[in-house]
Amino acid sequence: MSTPTRSSDYLIPKIISVFKEDYSWDRLKRDIVSGLTVAMVAIPLSMAIAKASGASPDRGLVTAIIGGFLISLLGGSRFQIGGPAGAFIVVVASIIERQGYDGLLIATIMAGFAMIIFGVFRLGSYIKYIPHPVLVGFTAGIATIIFSSQIVDLFGLTLQGREPAALVPKLTAIFIALDTISLPAIVIRLFSAIVILGLRKLKPH
Repeated sequence: MSTPTRSSDYLIPKIISVFKEDYSWDRLKRDIVSGLTVAMVAIPLSMAIAKASGASPDRGLVTAIIGGFLISLLGGSRFQIGGPAGAFIVVVASIIERQGYDGLLIATIMAGFAMIIFGVFRLGSYIKYIPHPVLVGFTAGIATIIFSSQIVDLFGLTLQGREPAALVPKLTAIFIALDTISLPAIVIRLFSAIVILGLRKLKPH
């Protein structure tokens, strides 16, 4: 048997094999509902992440739609869910601030080639050699930067120029703009938080 060399040689057998493995219309309906559920979360989240990264919301929307289809089509698992990751806010914001959108595009293409190489040589398993404190510190640092990036919208601040990507310059710019606090913005944010927490309490599912 010859090894598939074209993308169509891989995709068509994969789609057929899915329907051969006891896949039914009932499961298809469930997948559609779960897909719509993920989309309801991923679309606004991707727009928010794009804005926090220094890009326009429409770029996040397009990325979420195209990326979602590609992950579902080319992913190795039938149960894999793909969506925007807040951890990339720090990386994307730094690239846009230093290199602009053209630099972001080049970096994305380079990252894609790197992912292909990692997959071909199965280098993902080496993540187990990264110390746990490093992963915890990385995650905590990202959470801190993401939280600080929400302060501007939370209080409706008006910054002078673009919001810095680095933490210390970002906090400095926020401190300078404290006199531009918007009361309506605070009320809207508090109302949104109450609605979210209330729905999670009353209708957790």
